Amino acid sequence: MSRTRAEAGGDPGDADASDAEASQAERAHRHRWLILGVLGLAQLMVVLDVTIVNIALPSAQDDLGFDNGDRQWVVTAYSLAFGSLLLLGGRIADLVGRKVTFLVGLVGFATASAVAGASVNFEMLVVARAFQGATGALLAPSALSLLTTTFTDKDERAKAFSVYGAVSGAGGAIGLLLGGLLTEYLDWRWTLYVNVLLAVVAFGFAFVLLIRTARDRSVTLDVPGTALVTAGLFCVVYGFSNAEHQDWGALATWVLLIVGGLLLVAFVRWQERSPHPLLPLRILADRNRGASYLGMLIAAAGMFGVFLFLTYYLQTGIGYTPIESGVAFLPMVGALVFAATLATNVLLPRFGPRLVLPAGMAAATAGLAWMTSLDFNSSYAAHILPMTFVAGLGLGLIVATAMSLGTLGVSVHDAGVASATVNAMQQVGGSIGIALLNTISASAATDYVSGRNPRDPAVRAQAALESYHTAFWWSAGFFAVGAVVTVLLYRSGVPEELKGGAPTIQT
Repeated sequence: MSRTRAEAGGDPGDADASDAEASQAERAHRHRWLILGVLGLAQLMVVLDVTIVNIALPSAQDDLGFDNGDRQWVVTAYSLAFGSLLLLGGRIADLVGRKVTFLVGLVGFATASAVAGASVNFEMLVVARAFQGATGALLAPSALSLLTTTFTDKDERAKAFSVYGAVSGAGGAIGLLLGGLLTEYLDWRWTLYVNVLLAVVAFGFAFVLLIRTARDRSVTLDVPGTALVTAGLFCVVYGFSNAEHQDWGALATWVLLIVGGLLLVAFVRWQERSPHPLLPLRILADRNRGASYLGMLIAAAGMFGVFLFLTYYLQTGIGYTPIESGVAFLPMVGALVFAATLATNVLLPRFGPRLVLPAGMAAATAGLAWMTSLDFNSSYAAHILPMTFVAGLGLGLIVATAMSLGTLGVSVHDAGVASATVNAMQQVGGSIGIALLNTISASAATDYVSGRNPRDPAVRAQAALESYHTAFWWSAGFFAVGAVVTVLLYRSGVPEELKGGAPTIQT
């Protein structure tokens, strides 16, 4: 090829570069399933870090000597940085190149994890956790957009997204199990050090296998849009986090939420006239993508009813150890993986999202409503196992469908920001869910104790059970609303991109 171009008067250097790019593309295609494993590993790091540290918090608190009031910041610092910077991270991936941002994100996440694990005081731990969130905001959208651009065949794309969706949905439960194992048998610091090991493996394969794309110098970063959306998401996530730890009547909570909402409205208005929008509104204008984003937001809010309050019930209600609690979630993880695979490979191409995702919402609603029957005499095999299995089936249908449809049909240049939007909805929805469910469940416990002896162990135990039941009911309500909203928003039928022969990624 290069000799022919040179003879024709072309630049041999351009020919050599073209040959090199073709060789990289061929290698990437040949090893695309290995690339899927690398991307899934990176996503697992980001998702499980939301829950793996929760198990280790009591041990970290004893070791570093911070009080209960400060404990929230170990979790909040991560979610604040992650949630507020996701859209910026997604657009940087589009502008600079997804391989570069993915590798930088891996190195940054591993470095932050190592520093957090080696923390000698509370301040060092919180700052490192914030840096984890910031680099995670670069890593997560890069991984999903790489998946979107690597798998363009509809059948292979379905398989890839079923695996990726299963990892994203099951990451929280895996974090609980892994956190319990590492904390009990090693040390709480290993819940952070484990990221270094995972990142080293992912980096080695990614450096060799991923294709480096050239930067599009014709596009510039939307600085005003970046400032508006970053500040807006920060205020919203922080506002709900503040509500979790203060009364909903606190002035700071409402100021943050109102300011955050106004900033996000201003962001949308700016995107309508920005020459290089951070989030092109055409991405949101597609009904199926918009329904997927909203569905992910609602489902993430309800999802914590499973992971958070069922964990509380298992450990404080019926005396499970952290490891036993993690193991108890494994059948749900299995159901989630099965449902995610079934959704993207069989159900979506046959029935379309309007039936599949609402069906997942309905199954999750049933599973969470069923959990309200749990009491101190409930057995695992007869009670906990079947209801978590049903919830897992629902979550698998939801997450796999939302992630697949949320990036379906976008151009290569918008893949990063579309991926970031899916992740942002999951993060913001989770923050909303944690704040609302914690506040509502705490109120339920307080109401139960009112008029009774608060020192009576039986009263305290029953109050805790009432709080769990309330959280389960509200989580079921989130999913029920999600079922109605998505069945109304999704288009009927199968999207063209999921039918035979249609390209998935626009160029």
